This record gives sequence, structure tokens and C-alpha cells, in this order.
Amino acid sequence: MSQSREPGPHGEEEVTGQVCQEDDLQDGQMREVAVADQKVLLVRIQGQFYAVGSQCSHYNAPLIKGALVGDRVRCPFHGACFSVKTGDIEEYPGLDCLPSYKVKVVDGNVYVSISKSLSKRVKEMCRMSPDIKQVVLLVGGGPASLVCAETLRQNCFQGRIVILTKDTLAPFDKPKLSKALNVDSGSILLRSADFYQQYGIEVRTQTEVVSVNSDDKVVKMSDGTVQQYDQLLISTGCRARPLSCPGSHLRGVKLLQSYEDMLEEQNVKFYMSDEVTEIRGEDGKVKEVVLKGGAILEADVVIAGIGVIPNSDFLAGSRVEVDSKKAVIVDKFMRTSVAGIFSAGDVTSFPLSIRDDQRVHIGHWQMSQAQGRVAALNMLNKPTKIESVPFFWTVLLGKSIRYTGFSGVLYKVSIRDGVAVAAASLMFDPAVARIAELMANGQMVTKAQAQ
Repeated sequence: MSQSREPGPHGEEEVTGQVCQEDDLQDGQMREVAVADQKVLLVRIQGQFYAVGSQCSHYNAPLIKGALVGDRVRCPFHGACFSVKTGDIEEYPGLDCLPSYKVKVVDGNVYVSISKSLSKRVKEMCRMSPDIKQVVLLVGGGPASLVCAETLRQNCFQGRIVILTKDTLAPFDKPKLSKALNVDSGSILLRSADFYQQYGIEVRTQTEVVSVNSDDKVVKMSDGTVQQYDQLLISTGCRARPLSCPGSHLRGVKLLQSYEDMLEEQNVKFYMSDEVTEIRGEDGKVKEVVLKGGAILEADVVIAGIGVIPNSDFLAGSRVEVDSKKAVIVDKFMRTSVAGIFSAGDVTSFPLSIRDDQRVHIGHWQMSQAQGRVAALNMLNKPTKIESVPFFWTVLLGKSIRYTGFSGVLYKVSIRDGVAVAAASLMFDPAVARIAELMANGQMVTKAQAQ
């Protein structure tokens, strides 16, 4: 189709291309088109055309394969949502927005104009002002802290933002640790050092908080230093639960939880309805694993994945309330029991809106980011509730599993009182993404509809 080039409003070259006829798309439909070799997602909603980037800003999934519900498109792979009107990210995972392009209709022909080749767009953020003395302290270096920091800057907060993490790296893409072998540390950082410097976000690595004094509004670090705060976010996540059977101390028994641990999955055999009773070794190194059912498995390496423990021990003696499993209790605004202290991410126990505010503990990457955003908005006195729908994904031996909702079991469609409360799929995109978006819109999904 025809294309033209002319100067854009800021002097850059703007390319306009005819991409389709007006009647080629009906309301609620989308199409991937190209302008100057740039792929664009074209959408028609209530008679209006909109154009945004064609790839999810998280892992570059093709959004044309996703689910369009209303004016949002949800990524088929990991559930991120974007407004097709603005390109802004509205649900996680991911940090960046989509580029948005101009669309016009002339004589029944649809034209899209692009000024630069982009796959994603950083949402506009302010910078720190040295005249503003307010300090927001974020304890924990995971996605909740990072999204909280960025949301503060996106909403014109110009005070100090300090992230404290005991990790050796600034916030990084932790799910990648279980998906690849020997990953370079630079390739998994969520943001570069230049990004933090540009927007005045202080990141202190290898810094462990050991106590919180909410009366004086200070936290104490393991090296004896202290940091004052005006508002505090607890987003310390969880740690891997260690094995408790004999032999769990042997060399070769590993927990997957940090950048230094890696994992390669192949030739995996499952022993269902069984458990480890002992790990035997020789010369201090693991040699075999004894199962309750009587089987003895030869092993050079044992990797334990038996759940997690919330990292909340440092709150002992504070007035921050935790539950019986040590998760920090928050309300729908991510507020703890202490004014000025918020919590987000895997360390929290929070009310889940799609389950009538049942209090749950969900360790999903996407949910941590959503909670970080909600915490930031409420820090700024912009009342916002956590209403995200849980979305989980994994890959086993090349097969992709998606899961949305909340249920005690992982099943194709989990039903309660005739309504789907959770759904899982195997290599069947974008089914789970569509169900997640229906749940997010407050629609009750029956088993028949889900199937």
C-alpha cells in the first residue's frame, strides 16, 4: 500500500502509510499492519481506529495473538494489558508502555503515521528536586519496589526515593533464573544504572534491614547504620523454604532463589504423592535420595522447591501485623497496621477482589508489580484499591502453561458455585488471557463459557 514521508512536528521524519480499507475491520477487531517495515497493531473500537505498538513490552509477544476486550489488549503469554487508545500499560508484568501512532481515515482508506521506530515507550516521569526533603524508603529490591518507585515519579513525586536490597544486583528479572542456564547479570537487570541516576532513584545493594522503628520512622541496617523515612514500603519478598530431612546440609543440595543459582530442565521424571525422607551422602556430598515410598534415587544435585517463607523477621518488635505464616497483613490499599507503612509483593497477605476479598498470599511476579503501583498511588493520597486478577505462567520442557484466577488446585477450569474461579491452559493461547480480562471486568465466567 502507498506510503509518504514528511517532517513531523518535532523535525523528525514522519512516515504515513495506507494500511487497509475502513470496512476491513469491524468494531472489536484488530489487525497487524506495517508502515515503513514497522509492525503496528490496528484496532477498531466504536467506529474509531487506534494504532499502537504490536509487541508486548514485557517479552515482545505478538499482541495480535492476545485478547481484545473493550479498549484493552491483553498479552497472550504473560497477561500484561495495554490501552489501545493510549498505549499505556494498565496491568502487569512489564514496565513500559506501547508507542501510540496517529490514525486518520480519508475516503474510506485508513492511514497510520509513525515518526520513529519503537517497540516500547517509557512513561513520562519527573526528576528529584533537592528542595523537597520527603523520603520514601522501599525495603526490598524486587518488582514491587521498582514499580512503586517509577509510579511515584510518574505522578510528580520529587522527593527522595531510596531502594534497599540485600541482593548483589539492582532489581532484576528473577523469573529468568529458572528459564535459562548461565545468564549474564547485565541481561536480566530490569533497569540500567543510568535510568536510576536520570530519575533520582537511589539503589543500595547488599544492604539488609534488620529492624523497623515506626515511632521514630527509621530502619536499621545490619552494618549498624540507620535510614530515616517519611513513608515506608515493605517489599522483601520470600525466601525458599529449606529441606528439613536428614542430609539437607550436604554439598549438592541447592535452593533456587538468587542470581548465583541456575537450573536446567531436561529428562525430568515425576514421583507423585511421595516425599523425601532422607538425603544420603558420601564425603560430605549428596549421593542419593530416599523417598517415603521406598524408592532410592541416585543424585549428584538436589534442587528443592517446597514453598517459601515471607521475609518479615526484621519486623519483630515493630507494630506491623503479620499473620500465622509471617506474611505482612495489608488492606486493599496496601496499608499495613501502622500509618505510613505500606507493603507489597510476595511478603503480603492481601484481600483478593475476585474472591470477595478473601485474604490470600500469592507469590506472582505480575501481582507484585500491581501491588507496588497501588502502594505508590496511596502514598500520594490517590486512593486506589488492588483489584488485579492473578496471572501466572511457566514453561516445562518447551510447553507453556498459563494460569489465572485463584483456586486450591491447578486444573483446566476450576469451578465454584457454577462460576469459573480459575483456569489453566497448555499451549492454548490466548484462552487464559481472555478469561483473565473478563474476570478483571467483573464478569462471572461459567464453565461452558470458559471452555
